[in-house]
Amino acid sequence: MHDNSELVQARIRRFEHERLLPAVYPRSIALELAAWVVPGEPVPFSDAVAQEFAPFAVGTRWGRAWSTMWVRVRGTVPEAEPGQRAELVFDLGFGAAEPGFQSEGTVYRPDGSIVKAVEPRNAHVPLDGAPGDPIELYLEAAANPDVAEGFRDFRPTPLGEWDTAGEEPLYVFRRADAVVRDLTVWELVQDVAVLRGLLGELSPSSPRHAEILRALERMVDVADPDDIAGTAQDARDVLADVLARPASGSAHAVHAVGHAHIDSAWLWPVRETQRKVARTFSNVLSLQQEDAEFSFAASSAQQYAWMKRFQPELFDRIRAAVAAGRFHPAGGMWVESDTNMPGGEALARQFLRGKLFFLEEFGVEPLDVWLPDSFGYSAALPQIARAAGSRWMLTQKMSWNETNVMPHHTFQWEGMDGTRIFTHFPPVDTYNAQLTSAELARAERQYAEKGAANTSLVPFGYGDGGGGPNREMLAAASRLRSLEGSPTVTLSSPRGFFEAAEAEYSDPPVWTGEMYLEFHRGTYTSQARTKRGNRRSEHALREAELWATAAALRGAPYPYEELQAAWETVLLQQFHDILPGSSIGWVHREAERRYAEVLASTERIIAGSLAAVAGPGDSELVANAGPYAREGAVAMGIATVQRTGVSAEVTRTTDGFVLENEHLTVSIDNAGLVTALVVRATGRQAIAAGERGNLLQLHRDTPTRWDAWDIDEHYRRHVIDVTDVVSIDIVPHASAAIVCVVRELGGSRITQALTLTAEGNALDIETTVDWHERQKLLKLAFPLDVHTERATSEIQFGHVHRPTHANTSWDMARFETVAHRWVHVGEPGFGVSIANDSTYGHDITRTPRSGGGTATTVRLSLLRAPLYPDPEADQGEHTFRVSVRPGASIADAVQDGYRLNLPLREITGAGPIAPLIEVSSDAVVIEAVKLAEDRSGDVIVRLYEAHGGKASATVTPSFSFDTVIETDLIEREVSATALDHTTVGETRLDLRAFQLVTLRFTAPRL
Repeated sequence: MHDNSELVQARIRRFEHERLLPAVYPRSIALELAAWVVPGEPVPFSDAVAQEFAPFAVGTRWGRAWSTMWVRVRGTVPEAEPGQRAELVFDLGFGAAEPGFQSEGTVYRPDGSIVKAVEPRNAHVPLDGAPGDPIELYLEAAANPDVAEGFRDFRPTPLGEWDTAGEEPLYVFRRADAVVRDLTVWELVQDVAVLRGLLGELSPSSPRHAEILRALERMVDVADPDDIAGTAQDARDVLADVLARPASGSAHAVHAVGHAHIDSAWLWPVRETQRKVARTFSNVLSLQQEDAEFSFAASSAQQYAWMKRFQPELFDRIRAAVAAGRFHPAGGMWVESDTNMPGGEALARQFLRGKLFFLEEFGVEPLDVWLPDSFGYSAALPQIARAAGSRWMLTQKMSWNETNVMPHHTFQWEGMDGTRIFTHFPPVDTYNAQLTSAELARAERQYAEKGAANTSLVPFGYGDGGGGPNREMLAAASRLRSLEGSPTVTLSSPRGFFEAAEAEYSDPPVWTGEMYLEFHRGTYTSQARTKRGNRRSEHALREAELWATAAALRGAPYPYEELQAAWETVLLQQFHDILPGSSIGWVHREAERRYAEVLASTERIIAGSLAAVAGPGDSELVANAGPYAREGAVAMGIATVQRTGVSAEVTRTTDGFVLENEHLTVSIDNAGLVTALVVRATGRQAIAAGERGNLLQLHRDTPTRWDAWDIDEHYRRHVIDVTDVVSIDIVPHASAAIVCVVRELGGSRITQALTLTAEGNALDIETTVDWHERQKLLKLAFPLDVHTERATSEIQFGHVHRPTHANTSWDMARFETVAHRWVHVGEPGFGVSIANDSTYGHDITRTPRSGGGTATTVRLSLLRAPLYPDPEADQGEHTFRVSVRPGASIADAVQDGYRLNLPLREITGAGPIAPLIEVSSDAVVIEAVKLAEDRSGDVIVRLYEAHGGKASATVTPSFSFDTVIETDLIEREVSATALDHTTVGETRLDLRAFQLVTLRFTAPRL
């Protein structure tokens, strides 16, 4: 036989596009349109329909960026013959961009209930009623701009803000028709799409390839181009045999889970996400009416909460679908958060608030952690997830690694404390699958567990900007259920997949420690104000809850609603494109505003609670919300202010300045750089010989692609040491030694105050930057005379060790890392800690030491200035505080981290107040004290082992109580693992390294 396969395939493609697709809708009738353009931000349906609508015609340009137009749609239900179905079809001006990245709309009935969305590749709307019945619907059309522009150039764009996006209309309203769909022709189109897709994955030399090709050729011969409708069934019959061939017994088994990864904000503001969720969820509910097998999974309790608030009728339908087992709340978190930068308590609250919402609203508890798109995964997450009652975890993002390929797709992930969670990476390598043959073949080809297991999950549905599955995807799933040459496809749910995967793979391999994403390393630094707002809010909420609990036990009302609202704001803004700094400017301006609201709220709570606790009086007091005593203030208590009379001294020399107290001697040269940092008791110098600390360094920062997301390794090749000084002088102070240095850099101004307090063991440096650079990275460097192969960085509820060398490709790729409040480098007998109050990005490297050996350079990443997606990112004023402590242990680092982030508060009152809770071991840190979520009045105390070893401690409340139990993060009793015994007024704990424990004290009373 002559090989004419290329010609045959070309003939099939042309026939499909020119004959079959146009025949799907054989008849259409234009609708009568009238429109009202919203003058500003979106309005509810009830407001919109009360406006004056003006005649509107197809072909009209509409929609300046971020605007909304309401269109009233009127017409008549068309006649539909047997085998046809009437529906509406719209084209708002759809382009080649993915759904969710361009115009989209929502169709409402006159009573305000949502029918479904109108989106690219899902533009139809079902019609109720008999032929001839009147149609009246309302279309809310959103002119969302394509900020991404295909992610081709990453050029600065004005589209990220309402005020800069321009007034020109972006779209042409192309179509609004009542149509009839030929169901047989549509099914034929789906047959052809699946077989053509499969053809592309089969070897051209295989018999299966040949039989599909020839079947498709015969289909073209049988289908009459002049009568597609009349011959469509005959054409389908020709394909029936090749579609009926079952998959092989060894075919890879795919669990296809319908979902839509809806970013809670990203290249659109939060308010648009609220509408995207409504569109997506209504699409799903409409699709479920057509397909009885289709179920859907959606994460993020926040998104459901938006529906409850803004679309209650839709939310009621969602609740019914959940009850029917067709709509699956997933993830158990408030949002799909970043996991690198949220604090430990914040990650715990992601699960607490998320699971409580799902339990209260639906009576269901997700057992999976659903984080397909977060930018790396903290080694603390397995313990936190298991402490919340979760059993499984899914992510996709690790397939984005630039350098190394993760070795497993299904495995046990072991966290820093030894806790394990069953984890899956879908080998399909996308969380927006469309169930194409190419995707399924990729999943089978890449699946790493072959020979031991054979099941993977494919999350399908348009995502990022929402949309979800469409009927074409479900048609593909039906045909691919068991089809020779393809993996098998089972429509499933997260729980259905994980139970099957666990049963199949009883002894999977183990991955230990963090899952570091070798990509998007700039997200530890971009949008510094957003990051500072997060850090400040987390610690303000700790203070507010502690003092509010103390006040409540004295009879004051506990501010449940206000605290919950503040937490939900913080949790929302920990979403993996907000806190990482990778959203449009609109998102970050709003985040800054909402952090200010959180801080105002918590300050009110703290002030009122401290007044209630301290009582009326004029005594000078200091309130310490931190877990460690300092400056005479007991941990988590209120003490009398102590004036010691001790001071630090500062002296000007010919070389610069010397700061000195009883612990340290600090030498600063005339460039404002630290040349010596000496522990007086031992004489040990912390700064590497011949080097200078407090060195600001400016790097070129031009990533290859993802600007706000990435710091690429080549930034290191371009560095300028910032040493020029505008002024440097002593700042008079009663008890502290302070030197202030001012520098100018391009269009920016940097002011630093280097402070040694009277009793301080550390040099504190406050850096204020009026930043006006572009595409530059500002780092703060400390070359330390410490020889070590690893650095220690604080993460949630503990710390991790990372190599300072680059022996392997894994080490080399980890050139920018995340830390919370401190990092520590040490050798036997000597260490140095560097604490911070709002910085997350660091790089810690081994450097040659003068005189031989190696030193260790610690650098904090202070600021970036990416141009995409926010061309104004990080412009303006910022303040950073760091604290460098020589001679520090890990325990000292932990304490300094809390000191810098939880400053003492000076208040007046009746007198000192004992802390609510005391703990006997410095290794056991109390992270949260609050009242129980169920409003029983029980006191919840969350604590953890912070030093990395076993610890025993006695916990002593200042209140009496009936019982104390261990609970999970949802505050439900669990079997005790740390609680040893309780005697009158005391509770004895034995904790393993980094163990997280939640205690519940019932019936507390002072």
